[in-house]
Amino acid sequence: MSSEPPQTQPDTEFHTDPSVNSPAITVRRARTTDVASVRSLLDGYVSEGILLDKATVTLYEDIQEFWVAERDEDGRVIGCGALHVMWEDLAEVRTLAVDHSIKGAGVGHKVLDKLLQTARWLGVRRVFCLTFEVDFFAKHGFVEIGETPVDTDVYSELLRSYDEGVAEFLGLERVKPNTLGNSRMLLHL
Repeated sequence: MSSEPPQTQPDTEFHTDPSVNSPAITVRRARTTDVASVRSLLDGYVSEGILLDKATVTLYEDIQEFWVAERDEDGRVIGCGALHVMWEDLAEVRTLAVDHSIKGAGVGHKVLDKLLQTARWLGVRRVFCLTFEVDFFAKHGFVEIGETPVDTDVYSELLRSYDEGVAEFLGLERVKPNTLGNSRMLLHL
């Protein structure tokens, strides 16, 4: 297996055929016009304590990291997820959410597949997530980890980041309340 990333960019869209268990969807890059839909998806999970809240301004600032799943029949955004690069070989899956009414229909898997395809294209070799959904991520090859999987030099550099997600990855005390009950998982691509 080559360590060089693929030369072509991941498809900007990924279409699926409808089946008994899954709606026909397109997974595509998010646009600023999708922020209200992403906000709505997140709010349901934030109120349940599953996802941390993000300011709407942060969603706009990070929109280029997001992919959304859009239902083909009506264009409604029914899922979202983001890939945040943390270091040369390391990224994090963030803010993966699916409309509660279709949870279990495979939409989250399709969004995650697109995020992992993007990670490969970027040349990332490891993908991290902090999650309550251990079984879901394990189906994609993620395994639970204990310690922060970076060397001391990279750890020192990551300490300089203002990003709360990086602080959670590092397990810093100031963000421990945000991560209680979550599992730290890692996938080697």
